[in-house]
Amino acid sequence: MQYRTYGHTGQTVSALGFGGMRFEEPYNLEKSVNTVLCAFEKGVTYFDTAPGYCQDQSEIIMGHAILEMQKSGKPFVISTKSAKKNGDELRRQLEESLRRLNVETIDFFHCWCVMTLKDWEQRKSAGVVDAILKAKEEDLIRHAVFSTHLSGPEIRKVIEEGYFEGVTLGYCAINFPHREEGIVAAAEQKMGVVVMNPLGGGIIPNNEETFGFIKTRPEQTMVDAALHFLFTDPRITVALVGFRNDDDVDSAIHAIDHYQPYSPQEIQRIRTKVEKDFNSLCTTCMYCNVCPEEIRVWTFMESYNQHMLKGGDSVSNRLKYHWANKIQELERCTQCHQCEEACTQHLPILERFEELKKIVAAEAANV
Repeated sequence: MQYRTYGHTGQTVSALGFGGMRFEEPYNLEKSVNTVLCAFEKGVTYFDTAPGYCQDQSEIIMGHAILEMQKSGKPFVISTKSAKKNGDELRRQLEESLRRLNVETIDFFHCWCVMTLKDWEQRKSAGVVDAILKAKEEDLIRHAVFSTHLSGPEIRKVIEEGYFEGVTLGYCAINFPHREEGIVAAAEQKMGVVVMNPLGGGIIPNNEETFGFIKTRPEQTMVDAALHFLFTDPRITVALVGFRNDDDVDSAIHAIDHYQPYSPQEIQRIRTKVEKDFNSLCTTCMYCNVCPEEIRVWTFMESYNQHMLKGGDSVSNRLKYHWANKIQELERCTQCHQCEEACTQHLPILERFEELKKIVAAEAANV
């Protein structure tokens, strides 16, 4: 296992993190706890969860695992989150998380799912940041951090306001050129960086024919390649993998055990391929963020990637769990075409909106 220092906090964490949003059987407490303990025994020390994950069972699972991990005497850290929109609600949820996790202090507490700068300003005005900083003063949390799907320049703006010690953001081998400014901004401020969706929400390992170019050695698996790419970047503290079961843990452990860094030339080759050859995939550059109805166009376009590549999450789950969104938002669309005019890839956005409605309806019918 590799270990890295989380920004300027001095906290040592494993480069491979446990993402607690994908437990295969969340109501099978024993099985899920054992998956957490499997990762811990193999050297993982960064464990991430949140209210609502896995039918709201994830924090409960982690809390039971923590009781067992504490007996070992070995170090670990726990990360959880709140997306509440005002300070009082956030405080209540924080106290509930402490109870469910069986801890007196949460190591990394996220202002969760900051989606727009308007959302960020509203949370500040409603006392969310003040509540987080007060909890830190009271030793209920050790490190105040935030998670986001903002664009790189917008991530920079939040970072430079100086409230947080780290950031969790979506970043992987197939979108990195378009999200990198957030990583750069965090590195400039000596902040910790946790990357979520390092496997592209399951798209990368399920589409080797499409994304095999990220491999640099024939013996690499796609999971190996996706994680090796990220481990090569010293600005990244933790790659957070969502584990369903023990086999997923073993696959990621294999990747870190067989890690060899990519050369600058290999990184550039991958960059060129991503920038030039994936024009039909949304890259979440967010130039489409011009909708007069405030539809988050990029969330739908990125979710459409799931349909195009036939892998990873369902479109419904991608919208719900990755973007905190729902298909009904498209009902506000007036077909003004401003998003299509702004799209640098000239994607048929309105056409994809209609397809997405049909896809989500079909998914609902099959549940």
